Amino acid sequence: MITELNHRERATLRAVAGGQAEISCSCEPDLFIDGLSCCDQTTAHRLARLGLIAPARPGKCGERVPALLTEAGTQALGEVLAVAA
Repeated sequence: MITELNHRERATLRAVAGGQAEISCSCEPDLFIDGLSCCDQTTAHRLARLGLIAPARPGKCGERVPALLTEAGTQALGEVLAVAA
C-alpha cells in the first residue's frame, strides 16, 4: 500500500534517510535538519504519526536524538520513487 506523500514529505524522508536529521523525544516530536528546526513541523508530526520516522534511540523528554527512517518509511519512500520512475 502506497502512503500518499507530498513533495515536502518525500524531501523530509530523504533528509532523514541521509542521516541529516534529529528528532525531539516527545508525543509531538519536532524535527531538525542539519541542526536547524524544520520549517514545516506539521510535516514532521505527520511523518511521525504515520510511523515513517522515529527516534533512533530513547531519550529524555525534549532531548534531541538522531532521527531514523523506519521500515515503513523506507518502504513508503521506495514505493513512491518506484511509481514516479
